[in-house]
Amino acid sequence: MKDIGLLKEEFLAYLDAHSFEEKPKNLYAPVNYILQLGGKRIRPVLALAAAELFGKESKDALAVAFAVELFHNFSLVHDDIMDKAALRRGKPAVHTKWDINTGILSGDMILIEAYDQLSSYPADTCKDLFQLFSKTAKEVCIGQQMDIDFETAQEVEIYDYIEMITLKTSVLLACSLQMGAIVAGASKADQDHIYNFGKNLGIAFQVQDDVLDTFGKEASVGKRIGGDIIQNKKTYLYLKALELCEADQKEKLLQLYQNNNPSSEEEKIQTVQEIFKGCYVKTYADELKANYRDLAISHLRAIDLPEDRKTPLLSLVAFLESRTV
Repeated sequence: MKDIGLLKEEFLAYLDAHSFEEKPKNLYAPVNYILQLGGKRIRPVLALAAAELFGKESKDALAVAFAVELFHNFSLVHDDIMDKAALRRGKPAVHTKWDINTGILSGDMILIEAYDQLSSYPADTCKDLFQLFSKTAKEVCIGQQMDIDFETAQEVEIYDYIEMITLKTSVLLACSLQMGAIVAGASKADQDHIYNFGKNLGIAFQVQDDVLDTFGKEASVGKRIGGDIIQNKKTYLYLKALELCEADQKEKLLQLYQNNNPSSEEEKIQTVQEIFKGCYVKTYADELKANYRDLAISHLRAIDLPEDRKTPLLSLVAFLESRTV
């Protein structure tokens, strides 16, 4: 079994060898740009690790790894447009560097290229990959719409938030792992376990992202801190604060999230941060993250394979848990 670092290097070499040189340039240049902006490459590495876990060489899963990375970047390009986010990974977002129309069209092309990668597999494998990939793509779109709806919704519960991040974020991690397992010919039971490992890890991963968005450092995170607050996103931190804080603080928080034109965005961010700190929501978020992490690991343990085969995935869990970006 290759470790996570080697799998990432293998994928990056594949990525470098598969840049898009087609014309028109203004369509494909943004595709290459977003793919070369960096990132943790967690999803493609998961696909490669799952293939190796179930006895296939990682090189046989490079096409599905590329497909999930393409899909992820397609979603980032469109998310940045919808969120009016100027930066992505510390650099101008695609729609900022070019324009909105270019961002929409190049994002569409990235999605099409993702499906094209899957067509390289044998018919039976390709059918299973397409079904899972299409199901996941629909779920991600549903999750994104839920996230948008939550910005103006009057009532959002924590279980609504968990459903939203499951669909918007964690199902793609789960899909990455299951597609690697499909390529390796894993049993349906093992595919279910590796999928649920990824789904629960993805929830933990997103909770941590929400914490970093509010309490991280811009230089490390690569985007403006407090973006979720400015966009009135009903994250776990916000929803838990409504449960825990005193009546006057709750009223202030509700007013801040109903005001779409604050006199000072920085003041809004600072005030919300102080309310969050006052009711210790970060501690609760850390506990929630740990619960989903443990559930993820239980599914990995349930796969009837030697424990040393699972070491790369367990090391990735540890990395995600300790990250600050």
